[in-house]
Amino acid sequence: MAVKMKNIILIGFMGSGKTSVGIRLSYRLRRTLTDTDKKIERLYRMSISEIFGRFGEEEFRNMETQCLEKLLEEPKGRIISVGGGLPMRDCNRELLKKLGWVVYLRVKPLTVCERLEADTSRPLLQGEDREEKVRSLLEQRAPVYESAADIIIDVDGKIVDEIADEILQNIGIAT
Repeated sequence: MAVKMKNIILIGFMGSGKTSVGIRLSYRLRRTLTDTDKKIERLYRMSISEIFGRFGEEEFRNMETQCLEKLLEEPKGRIISVGGGLPMRDCNRELLKKLGWVVYLRVKPLTVCERLEADTSRPLLQGEDREEKVRSLLEQRAPVYESAADIIIDVDGKIVDEIADEILQNIGIAT
């Protein structure tokens, strides 16, 4: 498969910059951006929070897997941004590998807390002590993200263009 036709999949914790970096890569490479959360929201005509509330986390995770399976059937050469919990399922990690380059945007808990300070839309961060929830979830997820990734990019203290440059250098696409 030609380098330019392979999908670039962005994984990482909420607040790691997957959407912002995805938009920038999409613009710079003139590729379609697909955000799995947005795709699910459009398909079910409700927000992720509403899906969690109505169907529960397990059913949402099933929706994510179905979304990846559909993406395998679509044309290659996309930028794909996935939800933070999506790589936690073994079957999803296998699907991600089939889809293209998997890029883990690694972020520190403090950065997440700063970026999501005013965000009340994240179902897994509702309630008290958000910082502890972030730390705990990141501890669980980081090893899984690392094992799923072809490329790991540390994003703390970097602007979106620096992160995009680093991704493109790692996959051999000159800008």
